[in-house]
Formats: sequence, structure tokens, C-alpha cells
Amino acid sequence: MAAGTLYVVATPIGNLGDLSARAREVLSGVQLIAAEDTRHTRQMLQAFGIDTALTSLHEHNEMHKSETLITRLLAGEAIALVSDAGTPLISDPGFDLVAAARARGVSIAVVPGPCAAIAALSIAGLPTDRFAFEGFLPAKNAARVSRLRALASEQRTMIFYEAPHRLPEVLRDMAAELGSERSASVSRELTKRFETTYTGTLAQLSEIAEQNADMSRGEIVIVVSGNPDEASTAQSLNADQLLRALLDELSPSQAAKIAAKLSGEKRGDLYARAMQLSGGKRE
Repeated sequence: MAAGTLYVVATPIGNLGDLSARAREVLSGVQLIAAEDTRHTRQMLQAFGIDTALTSLHEHNEMHKSETLITRLLAGEAIALVSDAGTPLISDPGFDLVAAARARGVSIAVVPGPCAAIAALSIAGLPTDRFAFEGFLPAKNAARVSRLRALASEQRTMIFYEAPHRLPEVLRDMAAELGSERSASVSRELTKRFETTYTGTLAQLSEIAEQNADMSRGEIVIVVSGNPDEASTAQSLNADQLLRALLDELSPSQAAKIAAKLSGEKRGDLYARAMQLSGGKRE
């Protein structure tokens, strides 16, 4: 391996057969492997007869551990960075180390490979020419709903990671905030024995999640189609977002009056929509 180089190495997201020959060569040849979970990575290395030394690098120690690793890199050691599965830094630790290494002039090389987001996108049957990776949505309901509302007008295909136990409520929120007829897919356990991909509208997927416990087992990737490129749809969604924000502080009539000035839409139409959004609450 090249002396003083940090290798960012993608590892399997399930099937060990996906570890590339180059990745095995690098993991065998470096002086040290920085791993998100040394126990998990050791099991993978043992499957390939690799006995390279390991050190932990996770979200709780990365900031202070990075300096130690950079010191070793500057001294000429070659170090590999891996996460538990997939490509490091993609909703996984490693950013602090890579950024600090760049700032210090350390050579960085990538060993590309598995990534759950790209794997799910490639089989979703949704547009792939432009897409946005959103990672994990906020765990708390209010923050999650707020984030989804902000994404309602996003025209690119969107990719999300999600914890299995939150899948039913997340799909309900997506159907409510992004549109129940939005096309989507839910992939679970990619490259593993029970790999399954469900496709349909967000409303349909939400219903399946409520009835089928298997859908909420294992690692989850959700892919959602973007908002159609239609000015009327985008305008309507923007008006809804504006009304929702105003209704947090104002009555429906006041919210409609301000929204009409800002959006150019008819005040009467906006008032009717404001009444719907506020649950028909009279002033």
C-alpha cells in the first residue's frame, strides 16, 4: 500500500461476496483498519483470513481519535477506514477524519463498492437521472413532519434510510406530507437472504406496513419519486407550506390574507384551504 495514505473502503451491506478483490488487498496490506465496530469488522475479516490490526472510530470518539490517526498517517503508515456496512461517511462515521486528513495534506484514496442507497435506487423503478440522498429523517414526529413538508416540492427522486420500528409511522407521514399517490419503494435486507422490495404509492406502502410485520424487519431504504414538474402542482404545494407556517401563529382568515399577497393566489381559495388545514376551526 502507498505509504501515508488513508484508504476509504466500501464493505458489503450483507452478502460477503460483494467485497471486491481490491478491497481485500487493501485491508490485508494496510498497517491499521479504523472501524465503526471492531467486533463486527473482525468477523468480516476472519471470513477472508485477514488479521490486520483494528482500532475503533465511531460517532462518539471520532473527533479526538482523528488526530491520533492523522499523526500515524503523517508518519508514513497506511490506514483503511471502514464502516459496519457499505460506504463510509454515507450516514456513517468518517467525515471528521477525512476532512481533517484533507486539511493536513494527507493522501486519500477510495476503494468503491456497496452502498445501500444506490442499490435501492437501482431497483426502485423510479427516475435515476437526478436524485437526492436524505439519509435518516428526524426521529421525533414534529421535526420529521417539518422536514417532509420542506421536501414536498423537491422534484428529484429522494432516498431515505429508516429504522425498522419507525417504518409504519414514517410512511404515514410521507403519504400525508408528500402526497398519498406518490410512487415509492421500500427495500429491506438488501443483498441478504430475505431481501425484499415493495413498490406502490405511498398510501399503498403505508397500508402494507401496517398489516405486514415482515416489512419492518432489517435494514430499510425508502425511495420516493420527486414532485411532478408542473407549475400548478408546485404552486399549490408552496401555498400549502406557506399556509401551514402562518397557521401556527394566525387565524385562517389572517393566514389566507397574507398568503394571497405573497403567492398571488385568490384569497377566497386560500381561506378555504386554510380552513381544511386547520381542521375547520372557526375564528
